[in-house]
Amino acid sequence: MYNKIQESLQVIRSRWQGKAAAGIVLGTGLGNLANQIKAELTVPYSDIPHFLSSTVESHAGKLVIGTLNGVNVAAMDGRFHAYEGYDPKDITFPIRVIKALGAEMLFVSNACGGLNPQYKQGDIMVIEDHINLLGINPLIGVNDDRLGPRFPDMCEPYDHSLIDRALEIARIENFTAHKGVYVAVLGPNLETRAEYRFLRGIGADVVGMSTVPEVLTAVHCGMKVLGLSIVTDMALPDALKPGNVGEIIATANAAEPKLTKIVSGVLQGGR
Repeated sequence: MYNKIQESLQVIRSRWQGKAAAGIVLGTGLGNLANQIKAELTVPYSDIPHFLSSTVESHAGKLVIGTLNGVNVAAMDGRFHAYEGYDPKDITFPIRVIKALGAEMLFVSNACGGLNPQYKQGDIMVIEDHINLLGINPLIGVNDDRLGPRFPDMCEPYDHSLIDRALEIARIENFTAHKGVYVAVLGPNLETRAEYRFLRGIGADVVGMSTVPEVLTAVHCGMKVLGLSIVTDMALPDALKPGNVGEIIATANAAEPKLTKIVSGVLQGGR
């Protein structure tokens, strides 16, 4: 793994010699945030050794490096998922590379289904904690102490100071932002009514098919994490209707400016 990271880093460093202060992972329908970055380098994943190919609609599949609010960032415009058939270590490999570029902070975003009946479509949820029901973990296997500890502590996977700052920005900008628990499931199917009841019963506020592997890796790397979910559809078992991917992406696109304000504001406050 360490050698693979160095090979990827060498390709990026041949084109860009700066230091990234933060990494950003853009989920379903959230690629427009990449357009807010003053790009100094845009590289298709296919040009970076050991990066996978994104096969999901609305995931562009490129690494965008530049400045956002005057801060150097490296953004994944499109992520990888376990349901695409990929190994969890490969899914999270770009996080290792972003860390190697100098990033001490990671923003992860996703589109999700709302389990909490107090939420509504288009709302933002700042992730306070998560439940991993993916059945996978990118940290399984021999540990390389150069990359992180054997047993990373998960008492605070999402940084409390970043959570507070994100909620403050939402209040200042006058839009709704909740604080809650994200549960990750494997997918790619949407859940049954019984599964939605179960997920709500174990304490989840939203459900999705990503994010947790990247967060586990970021914590292992020693990065501070802020997680942001956009509620793109309501997963209420007693008022359930068939999911529509086009509507989900459209809702994420419409709510994306809120996410941009939070990310930009947190970056500005961290300078």
